[in-house]
Parts: sequence; C-alpha cells; structure tokens
Amino acid sequence: MPTLDDILEHIGEFDLFQKRAFFVLCLLSASFTPIYVGVVFLGFTPEHRCLSPGVAELSSRCGWSLAEELNYTVPEQGRHGESLSSQCRRYDVDWNTTGLSCTNPLENFTGYGNRSSIPLTPCQDGWVYDSSGSSIVTEFNLVCEDSWKLDLFQSCVNIGFFIGSISIGYVADRFGRKLCLLITILVNSISGVLVAFAPSYTWMLIYRFIQGLVSKGGWLTGYILITEFVGLSYRRTVGIVYQVAFTVGLLVLSAIAYMIPHWRWLQLTVTLPNFFFLLYYWCLPESPRWLIAQQKNDKAMKIINRIAKGNGKKVPPSLQSLNPEEEDGEKLSPSFLDLVRTPQIRKHTLILMYTWFTSSVLYQGLIMHMGIAGGNIYLDFFYSALVEFPAALILILTIDRIGRRYPWAAANLVAGAACLITAFIPDGELLKLLLVCHHHP
Repeated sequence: MPTLDDILEHIGEFDLFQKRAFFVLCLLSASFTPIYVGVVFLGFTPEHRCLSPGVAELSSRCGWSLAEELNYTVPEQGRHGESLSSQCRRYDVDWNTTGLSCTNPLENFTGYGNRSSIPLTPCQDGWVYDSSGSSIVTEFNLVCEDSWKLDLFQSCVNIGFFIGSISIGYVADRFGRKLCLLITILVNSISGVLVAFAPSYTWMLIYRFIQGLVSKGGWLTGYILITEFVGLSYRRTVGIVYQVAFTVGLLVLSAIAYMIPHWRWLQLTVTLPNFFFLLYYWCLPESPRWLIAQQKNDKAMKIINRIAKGNGKKVPPSLQSLNPEEEDGEKLSPSFLDLVRTPQIRKHTLILMYTWFTSSVLYQGLIMHMGIAGGNIYLDFFYSALVEFPAALILILTIDRIGRRYPWAAANLVAGAACLITAFIPDGELLKLLLVCHHHP
C-alpha cells in the first residue's frame, strides 16, 4: 500500500496548494516577532531624572535651557572618571523656596558649603523622561529600584514559552494540528489586546504570560503543519524559510515601532492582525500525516484529494488506499521518556537541549542589550535583523551538501567567539559585534 510521500510524488510535493498554505503560515511566523522581541520597543528605557517639585516653575521663571536646568538642579555622580547625571537620586531641598538665584540656586540653601555636601534623596515624586513617546518603563516607572520589573516582564513571556511549548505540543498530537493552531491564535489575540489595555503592571504581566503560553506553541504548530504538507525533499527548505519569515517580521516591527512610539498603540497595532489568522479555519486543512497516524485514513484521503485538486492534478486510482505508516500489529505510543530511554538518544537530547538553551539566552540577551546600547534603536534593530538573511541563505546552500553538524558547530563557534570579544570592544563599536554574533536559535 502507498504512503503519503508516494502520493505526493504524483500530485505535487510542493505545488500550488502547498505554496499557498506555506505563504499564509509564514504570515503567522512573522507575527510572532512582537511577542518574542517586542520588549525592545515596549520596554524601551529613555534617559530620565528625578522629578523635583518646583524645578519646572523655577526653570520657567529663570528662562533656563534644558542643559542649564540639568546643571543647576540635578546631582552628578563620578563614575570611571566621567560625570553622569544621577537618574535615581535628587537634591533633598525645597525648590519652591522664594528668592532662589537663577545663576546658582543651590547657594541659597544655607548650611551647605558646596553642592557635593547637599544630601540626596530617592525619587519620591516620580521621574522625568526625555522621550516624546511612551513605554511600559515610562508608564509604570520601571527604573532604579524597580528596573528588575522590566526583566520580569520578559521572564514571564519566556516561562510561558517553556510551559506552552511542552503542553501545546501534546495538545497538537492529541487533538490535531489545525484545532491547536486555531485555539492558540484566538487566545494569543485576545490576551495581546488585554495587554494593550492592562490597567496595572500586575495585570500586564498576567496577560503577557498568557501570550507566551500559547504563542510559541502556536508558532511551532505552524512549523509542524507546513512540513507535514510537503514532500520529504522540501521539508528542510520550508522549515528554514518559515524561520526567515520571522526575520521579515523583525524588519516590519522596527518600522511599525518607529511610526508608533506609544507602547499601548504599538501593542494594539501588532496584535489586531492576529484575528485574521482565524480565517485559517477555511484556508488550511488538517495535517494528513496526523490523520493517518490517528488511523483516520478516509479523512486523510479527502484532504489529499483537496491538495491534488489545488495542484490541478488527480490522485491515481492505484494510490487511493493509504498505508498507516506503522506496523499493523503494534500501535506506537510515544512519550517524553523516549527522549532519554537509551544512552545514545539521551546524549543527543541533552546536547540539543543545551544548544537551544544557549542560543535562546544569547539571542534574547543581545536583543535586551540593544535597548541600552545607545544610538538609534530602530536602525540598530533593523540592521541586526538584516544579518539573519545571509545566515539563512548560507544554511540553505550548505545543509544538503555538508550536512547539519558542521554549519551548526561553525555558527555556534563564531557566535561564542564574537560575544567573548565584546569585552574588548569600545562602546561605540558595540553594534559591530551585535551584527557579528546576532543569530536566531
């Protein structure tokens, strides 16, 4: 009896129907970008200083420029020989005192010999941010003692990725790829809108965690679905290009973030298009390979005929019966224990787990650092995304010729070496190293 791959050789391994399905699933891959790396723009930290009551009125009365206001009213801290304006402390004085001098207002406070002896206090009245837009940092004041909350925001997404990738993978195997994909799209879209309207930091964390819980699993389900639609010889290529679509999403995200510098509107703009993916209910069929594995050959055959029709071909009568692709006398029941059951499989599993862990940490570490590296964050993000295109091209050209291990080892070696060298590169040259070791796991 023929297998699905035998039939695809006659009706098209990657013809018009599969190309259409591949295109619409690539849109899903690109839409995953704002969740995975959106913190760069949603959590951008601009230059900031303590809000000191009375300073704005005094500056207006004296006609100070911004530089003069900072020089007169903001304390400085000496760090590594440089003089940096303090972002987390302010002078413990009353700027509403009458009769303050416009040339040296601090001298009016008696009892202090010079400004270095004036006591400092934390930013009790909030902060002033040098930004025309807004981010979760500026809205919820995630700076100074609360700067760790920005890391927690991204950590909640990553925890969701971890839990969701495991649980949703099981759901996709148990109930089907299409149903799993549609559920994750719906939950991801609703939770993304809720993030945009979150009334507090805590609710924003909860909604973002839910997004992480379903989005990575949905992205992986789309990856599995398209590789199960095509013939064996096209699986590697569509898998790589599916991830290239993610890179296209990086470019689009940087442009949208540039045009919409307010985080709530940005979140809403990148989330609402996800509702259109619910049209996949009519656009995409269930995976015929999954149906065959579930011994639903009649349903699988209907989808195969649909694929053949979409490709302008017909299934030959001799191929109308399907082989379930497993031994008749034994139905396999795979489990997570299969990944560690034998020493060889256990070794491969641990190596791959370690590789994915280090790649993810490196990638997200570079992305997070981009927000504090200075310069034009939009251009930096755009340029770093462009580097992924030649990397994908090299992978496509080499993977069938020299295998997977050598490109994989070379990429990790170069990335690791480049990131070690960053300790010896001046800050102004940081982008150069980001471009070298920026790679997608």
